[in-house]
Amino acid sequence: MNKNLLMLIAAATVLVSSLSCAQSEDDTRSILITGANRGIGLELARQYSASGWHVIGTARAPGEAQELGSLDNTRVLQLDVTDQESVTRFADELGETPIDVLINNAGILPMMNSVPRIDLDLFSHILAVNTVGPVRVTQAVLPNLRKGHLKKIINVTSNLGSIAENTSGQFYGYRESKAALNMFTRSLAAELRDEGFICVVLHPGWVQTDMGGPQAPVPVEESAAGLRKVIDTLALEESGTFRTWRGETMDW
Repeated sequence: MNKNLLMLIAAATVLVSSLSCAQSEDDTRSILITGANRGIGLELARQYSASGWHVIGTARAPGEAQELGSLDNTRVLQLDVTDQESVTRFADELGETPIDVLINNAGILPMMNSVPRIDLDLFSHILAVNTVGPVRVTQAVLPNLRKGHLKKIINVTSNLGSIAENTSGQFYGYRESKAALNMFTRSLAAELRDEGFICVVLHPGWVQTDMGGPQAPVPVEESAAGLRKVIDTLALEESGTFRTWRGETMDW
């Protein structure tokens, strides 16, 4: 075969290979998960990492998040969702990094089951973590989400945040924080729909984590897999909905 032709074929092969690599890098999806050092957040990070996603996982104390830090394709950043300075530093560290999916997962569940036992300072703290925290984070990383391809904002809620299904009371602070998060998500969905954003709240089930306890019926691996399936298949017309980890629609 002509030497020049061989050289031309070799050059074309290198070019195609380079373009394929660039396309692969461009197509790699990125996800930001808050509270990713334990529970559902850690399992989501583990499963997304195993699927080849670029994972950004946050923890209040990254030095103690060894499991998260051991995952492939995973960047661990410090974040306290109740601290505006921490959120600002976090956004500065992200810079212009595109984010395809945001999962606002960080949350707490202190138990206050009767009005006389409500600790108002604790009540306020629950709202600060579970409601104001996701608002803070979403506001800070919205420019990064606008640079992403998928434009999905997932707020982890609970069936306890459903007003329609609250027939037993209790869980003061937690119920209110999740109901408010649901409303924020509806507003977000309405505002960002024209930009192609999909914003939903997802109930992960009663899960076997430190928060859910060992008596919970849903293994964390099963919950995370279900959440991923719902997130992956969400369409624009489903933005602003309240769904479960099985994909069922919940009453507000």
